Amino acid sequence: MNNSKAALERKAKRLAKSEYIIWLTTVDSDQTPQPRPVWFIWDKDSFLIFSQPKAHKVTHIRQNSSVSLHFNTDESGDGDVIVYIGKAELDSNSPPANKVPAYLRKYRNGIAALKTTPAQFSSEYSVAIRVKPTSLRGW
Repeated sequence: MNNSKAALERKAKRLAKSEYIIWLTTVDSDQTPQPRPVWFIWDKDSFLIFSQPKAHKVTHIRQNSSVSLHFNTDESGDGDVIVYIGKAELDSNSPPANKVPAYLRKYRNGIAALKTTPAQFSSEYSVAIRVKPTSLRGW
């Protein structure tokens, strides 16, 4: 691995641990990209995202598993740009969000700001989406 690829992977790992939001882009039935901000954690070798069952992103993933993920840059546009390309799947074997300690640690305050409990959040956002990256690019 060359230094630039190694540096990019280090930046990507740092952002995956530190960022609160990632942009998930799915593709609709007209093949139009549909980006949306989502909560996530990095879990072993994939991103773990929870969704409401009737959300468009769930329908899109059922039809086309190709997705991309990216982080925001800073206001000046000088921040790291990291883009993952990957395959998404609906993970029926995942525990609910309130039973995933890393997810709950990261989003406990966000869940409270929604004026809901972790159990209520998990009931409403009951579909686990796993995105396994297949490539990474950035600058």
